[in-house]
Amino acid sequence: MPENVVAAQLYTVRQFTQDTQGVAESLKKVADIGYTAVQVSGFGDVSPSEVAKMCSDLGLKIISSHANWQSFVDDVDAVIEEHQIYGCTHPAIGGLFGEYRSVEGLERFVREFAAVEEKLAAAGMDFSYHNHSHELAKFGDQTWLEMLYDRMADNEVFKFELDVYWLQHGGADPTYWVRKCAGQQPLLHLKDMAITPDREQRFAEVGEGNLNWPVILTAAEESGVEWYCVEQDQCYDRDPFESLAISLRNLKGWGFS
Repeated sequence: MPENVVAAQLYTVRQFTQDTQGVAESLKKVADIGYTAVQVSGFGDVSPSEVAKMCSDLGLKIISSHANWQSFVDDVDAVIEEHQIYGCTHPAIGGLFGEYRSVEGLERFVREFAAVEEKLAAAGMDFSYHNHSHELAKFGDQTWLEMLYDRMADNEVFKFELDVYWLQHGGADPTYWVRKCAGQQPLLHLKDMAITPDREQRFAEVGEGNLNWPVILTAAEESGVEWYCVEQDQCYDRDPFESLAISLRNLKGWGFS
């Protein structure tokens, strides 16, 4: 398996990262667990320069962040500047909601993206779209995600940040999508899906649920994934830092380092 390519998606610990002290303490815990890279997401009002210095001091590489799509539309130059401070080239969004959940919304997004992609490319950056499960809703004979892929598969700036849990949640095959997006997915989100005796789907640490990880991870390596981002939207009664540690331990047991 690839080496030194596992990142902690910090949305997992968002309740602890709402001020400068909380960010500092959380980054230290993540580094102590053994992570060497992070994806910035869910932070409060903490300056990018402070975050960049904290990460540098701890030996943590910032590989991406999640920004709001409106921030790209309103001021893509500021988004670019923030990621230059972070020293990363993979800005991303956590998804599109509301009025974008339609065929018309998809076309709107494609038009809006066309207005920002040239500036991103000029700065040496790409753009990654992170899915949830609502993109698997069908409009006619295609899902929203399939329509997006058809429109953007040949775009050199646009990338897919597939989330294997949400693909499974939407009734799709994560491995199929990982292979479908080969060469166009620098970032892959890893989280597992468990089921309770009452048939409740729950987020789980990587390797602690029912997803077919050997097949998914083999497909990811063969498809050119650069960074494997561990994320858990909810950790229930478990400390989120413990959840991050369990996922990393399991990944290391499968050959990641």
